[in-house]
Amino acid sequence: MFAKLAHDGAVHLSFAAELPVDTRVVSSPLILLGFVLGAFVLTRVTGAVIRRTVRHVADRSVVRPSPVWRTRSRRISGETLEMTEQRRSQRIDAASRMLNHLVSLVIWLVAIISVFHVLDINAAFFLSSAGFLGAAVAIGGQHKVNDYLTGLLVHFEDRYGVGDEVEFDAGWSEPVRAVVDHVGLFSTRVRDERSTLHFPNTAMAQIRNLSQESASATIRVKAEGHSVEEVADTVRRLAGTVDLTQLVFLGDIAGHQPVTGEVEMDVHTLRPLGEQATATLVERAEHELNGGAVDEQR
Repeated sequence: MFAKLAHDGAVHLSFAAELPVDTRVVSSPLILLGFVLGAFVLTRVTGAVIRRTVRHVADRSVVRPSPVWRTRSRRISGETLEMTEQRRSQRIDAASRMLNHLVSLVIWLVAIISVFHVLDINAAFFLSSAGFLGAAVAIGGQHKVNDYLTGLLVHFEDRYGVGDEVEFDAGWSEPVRAVVDHVGLFSTRVRDERSTLHFPNTAMAQIRNLSQESASATIRVKAEGHSVEEVADTVRRLAGTVDLTQLVFLGDIAGHQPVTGEVEMDVHTLRPLGEQATATLVERAEHELNGGAVDEQR
C-alpha cells in the first residue's frame, strides 16, 4: 500500500515535469492536495480496520486462548458482567488507538516524503542539515518508544487497567501503592489517598496487581477411607501430567470431607480450570485413590 502510494507520487512527478510551466503551477497544488487528502482518508480507514481486527482477536480469545490477547483476569472486588464488558471495551479502544497512532505516523511520513519530491526538495539534504537536531530527537525518542511499546503490552497482556490497585517500586524509600486512573500512550496516571502521580510506562514494567485474583474452582473427589491430605497430595501430583500440562496450583489446597464420602476441595490455579480438565483431574484422582473400585461401581 505504501509502495503503491510512493509509486503513484513518482508517476505524478514525472508527468508534471513533462507539462508546460503554467500547467505545472496548477497541477502541483492539486497533487499536494491529493497527497494530503489521501493520507487523511487512509488514516481513517486503517483506524477502522485496526479497531475491527483488535476486537475480533479479543472476541476469539474468550473462546480460544490467544498468545496475542490475554483474556481479562478476574478481579478480587467481584466485577459485574457489565463492568467486565466495559473494561474490556476500554482495553480494545486503547490498544486500537495506540496501533492507529503508529500506522498514521508511517502514512504521514510517506506523504511528507512524496510532497518533498513534488516540490523538488532534497529530503536527504534537508535532514542532514538538521542532523544534530535529529540525533537529539533520536536519543530522547528512544525512551518514548520504550514507553509506547510497554503501554501497548499493558493492554494486550492485561497487566493492569483503570481501577486496579497496584504496587511497584519507583526507586523511592517505599513502594508505590495506588489505584490506576489512566493508561496513556507514554505514561500512566495513578492516584493514592494524598495525590495524583504520573509515571512513564517503563517505570511500571515490574508491577504487582493487587486487584487480580487467581482462578478458583471447587472439585469433589470420591475417596472413602482416605484423608483430605491424601486426596490433596494426589490431586497436586496429577498437575502437569498428560492432558493436564497447563494445570498449576497456587498455594495450599483447602478441603473438607462431608458425610457423603466425597472430599470437597477449593483450589486456586494459574489459569481457569475448564470442565474437561476438571473431569479428567477428578477421574484420575479417583482411579489412583480407589484402585478402580469407582469404575466398577459405575
